[in-house]
Amino acid sequence: MQNGIFVIAELSGAVGEKIREINDRYDPRLARYKPPHVTITGSSGVGPIPGSVTAAEIREKFSPITSTTAPLTLRFGPPMRFMQTEIIVLPLDPHGTLRVFHDRLATSGLPFERARFSFSPHCTLTLYPTLTGETERELLSMRVRDPVLIDRITVYQTLDPQPSKKLLELPLVGESAPA
Repeated sequence: MQNGIFVIAELSGAVGEKIREINDRYDPRLARYKPPHVTITGSSGVGPIPGSVTAAEIREKFSPITSTTAPLTLRFGPPMRFMQTEIIVLPLDPHGTLRVFHDRLATSGLPFERARFSFSPHCTLTLYPTLTGETERELLSMRVRDPVLIDRITVYQTLDPQPSKKLLELPLVGESAPA
């Protein structure tokens, strides 16, 4: 993993529990690393925020965005291999409300490093193990049909090989658009 500051949405509730069970079974190392989550910035779309940026600076730039963004209800697509790797992920639609939110963070005025990938939001099911054909088929046949609620972001600083450090958490408290 690249060092820097990443913005993630930790997944809770039934969906978070189901993904945690999958992580525990198929990639215990990943399960110990972080809770199930979607990376909002740091991997795709824009790279990490440089480690020299303070939590106070991030809060100052992100609070106006999170205070005007309603919680996001999203659905995962079927599992897939990520970018010609052995990594199996649950993809999210890279357009719509999640993309708007990502772009608002990316244009907040904070510096971001170069992205390794175009914006491709997802939740990782397996990262570390080499998969057997049978394991890959099992993972690719799984479905997470329940919607996932993203109602807050968590900002972590990575300093590999040290554990990530949680810098701050901001709730999404904007009002939903009228139906």
